[in-house]
Amino acid sequence: MPTISIFYGIQIMMYFYDNGKHNLPHIHAEYQDDEAVFSILDGEGNFG
Repeated sequence: MPTISIFYGIQIMMYFYDNGKHNLPHIHAEYQDDEAVFSILDGEGNFG
């Protein structure tokens, strides 16, 4: 997954062309062992 930004140790990643696997546009944010996924359309998040 391509990294589009890194700041304060938080890595922001996004697939640009993956219509088959992912339905809604979203970004992944990782910090150490934590990961969150945020919808670009409404900002809703899924934290794991």
